[in-house]
Parts: sequence; structure tokens; C-alpha cells
Amino acid sequence: MTARNITRRSMIGTGAVGVGLVALASGEVASEARAQSAPKTFVLIHGAWVGGWYWRRVSDLLEKKGHKVFSPTLTGLGERSHLLSKEVNLDTHISDIVNVIKWENLTDICLVAHSYGGWPGSGALEQIGSNVSSIVWVDAFKPEDGQRVVDFMSFAKAVLASAEKGEPVIPAPKAGPVFVNENDRAWLDSKATAQPMGTFLQPIKLSGALGKVAKKTYIRTPRFPSPAFDKAFAECKAETTWNTIENTTSGHVVMVDAPEWLADVLLQAS
Repeated sequence: MTARNITRRSMIGTGAVGVGLVALASGEVASEARAQSAPKTFVLIHGAWVGGWYWRRVSDLLEKKGHKVFSPTLTGLGERSHLLSKEVNLDTHISDIVNVIKWENLTDICLVAHSYGGWPGSGALEQIGSNVSSIVWVDAFKPEDGQRVVDFMSFAKAVLASAEKGEPVIPAPKAGPVFVNENDRAWLDSKATAQPMGTFLQPIKLSGALGKVAKKTYIRTPRFPSPAFDKAFAECKAETTWNTIENTTSGHVVMVDAPEWLADVLLQAS
């Protein structure tokens, strides 16, 4: 029972029962408030060609409210681009996530994955699923066992041709209007780095750990065209175990376009 469940009728009377109801209601409201304000732990996984840096606006908002936030940059990207090599693959990025959770002793996590991050995020859940209480997939891939990133790319032939030549990376594409707002476009392009080729070519190994997470949310930004994300959103919308949300005004990089909105959604979804 909460305060809004108590009718005028139930509060009529001067006896102990009436007093007890009011006390119970007050206690439950306070309990709900404490639950909503209790510190939470977020692990934010970035997409391809970028790094943990593009979560900064969201991280700052969550941390100011007292929550713990980790936004690891995956090997070979961003400030870790000096570690780029042909040996970096999807398993490497999965280990990047798993090791942060293990070494930081994180539990009761809200794991958030954006775009490509759905691949290593799904793989990481196979190892640390018991540490995760909720997930939020933000315009993110929802892969199945044995699939590869390259199979979902519009320029897959070019990537495979580059791989056959032994090229170790996939250059970062320029950010267009469906990616991010005009004011942040040059900034995003200036920080983007090449993606390790192996991360797009290695098949993922999954046994269904993602589906076992109790609380699941999928966010779609339909301004960004993607058959894979449309399919994932539709599948989640059809399942009772998922909550689905659309942001029709933001570009794909919603953590840059609408950080306040996304931070609020993450708090509600965690």
C-alpha cells in the first residue's frame, strides 16, 4: 500500500486503526523515496570508433546525484588507441568490461550498452550476469550466438576486402546529422579513432545470459536508420520482459544530444 492507495473513507475515524494506516502509509512512502535515492552503480559501454569519453555528460549528471559510474574505454580506442593491434578482437573488448567489474568488485549493476557496445556487453553478461540487476540497450545490437558485427554493416564488402588485404583497422566514418547535433559534430569527429578490425570479424559466443537479466530496457532513436536496431526494438516491444522507449528528437549519439533525458531514463530503468 502507498499513500495514493489510501482513500478518504479508509482514513475516517479516530481509533488506532486510522493512526496505524497513516503511519504505515508514511513509512512506505519513505521507503520508496529511499529506494529511489539509494546510490546505484552504472557501467556504460560505448560504441564503435569512440570511447568512454562520450559518456562524460551523462556520467557527470549521475555522479552529481551520488551514483557510481564506470565508462571504460575498450582496447585500441580513444585514450587507449596506443594499444591498437591486429590481435584486438571481440573477446578483448568483452574482457575489458568483465575485468572492470571483477577488479572493482561491482555488484547490483545497471549495464548500459550503446550501438556496437551491445556486442561486448552481451558477451560480458555470459561471465558476470549474476553481478547485473538491470540492462539498458541504447540503439544497440542484440546479437545471437555465432553472429558477427560485419554481417550487419551496410559497407560489409569494403570491410571484408580490407580484412583480406591484412588491414588491422576500420577508419572512423564522419558523423552526420542522424548521428549527433551540428554543434557537437566536429568535436565528435576530432575524437573518433579507428576500430580494431578483429572486433567486427569474430563470431560471438552466447548462451542466453542477456535474457536472464530481470530488468531490461531498450531505447530506440528512430532518426538514425538501422534495420538491426529496428528489429531489436520490435522484438523487445513484443516481449513482456522488456521495457521499450523511443526518443524521436535525438540523433544516434543520444548521450551527447540529450544527456539530461538519458540520465533520467537510466535512473528509472536501473
